[in-house]
Amino acid sequence: MLDELRKLQKELQAEKMERFKRRVSFGDLITDRSDNAREYGFGRGSTCYDNVLILGDVQVGEDTWIGPNVILDGSGGLVIGSFCSISSGVQIYSHDTVRRSTTLGKEPIDFAATRIGNGVYIGPSCIIAKGVVIGDGATIGAMSFVNRDVAAGSKVWGCPAKVTGSAETG
Repeated sequence: MLDELRKLQKELQAEKMERFKRRVSFGDLITDRSDNAREYGFGRGSTCYDNVLILGDVQVGEDTWIGPNVILDGSGGLVIGSFCSISSGVQIYSHDTVRRSTTLGKEPIDFAATRIGNGVYIGPSCIIAKGVVIGDGATIGAMSFVNRDVAAGSKVWGCPAKVTGSAETG
């Protein structure tokens, strides 16, 4: 059976390479991104790669694209709006274990709901900390660490992320 799976994997990879010029994980070869999103109860038209790690209560609106190798931590509650792009390698958290770790377990794990508005673009490899609210139409530049709320229409990037513009100013 293992040999049959390997043969199937090679055939599916060849088809994917020919059609899209890309190589993906086995799970993404045998699943459909739209079906994955539907199975999680995400909004109509949303898609989600098979290799996305989804924890807890995660709600996603319509027509949102969730790229490969993403972490969506809804252990403290996570809402992502409609028409968002969550790029490859993004990590969005709603909890952390900082106080628990640094007090040798005397303090609890901290949870805080995280919310991503509608029409938000989050660039590759960004980290969104627990409790952050990102307003509608915001742009988060690649490799940013967002540990504070981001106003609607803002453009932010960096580590930590800082406002660099708005929808009005470019």
